[in-house]
Amino acid sequence: MKKVIIVEGKSDKRKVEKIVCEPVDIICTNGTIGVSKLDELLEELMDKDVYILVDADKSGDKIRKQFKRELPEAEFLYIDRKYKEVAASPEHHLATLLLQANIEIEAKYLDARMNGL
Repeated sequence: MKKVIIVEGKSDKRKVEKIVCEPVDIICTNGTIGVSKLDELLEELMDKDVYILVDADKSGDKIRKQFKRELPEAEFLYIDRKYKEVAASPEHHLATLLLQANIEIEAKYLDARMNGL
């Protein structure tokens, strides 16, 4: 089944694309989503494994709430609140989250020492 990861912005998308090594669609919400945009998106997401990976802030909480209501079967991935944003999270943290969700990742990102930490 095709996998889709939903993120907020382009910098989040670039960071996740770098880590993932299987074909997945990464969709940006560009902040909160309007009703018509959400309806369009839900149609596109039918019959796909959907993962929601958004920032640990008010905007991210709002997006999560929308998707929990409209697409409860989606899998919600939570970054550690100390990083606040997906784009600001260390690669090894994101790689671990994605791997736990059964998304294939570049193994080099699992080692924190390889990521300058």
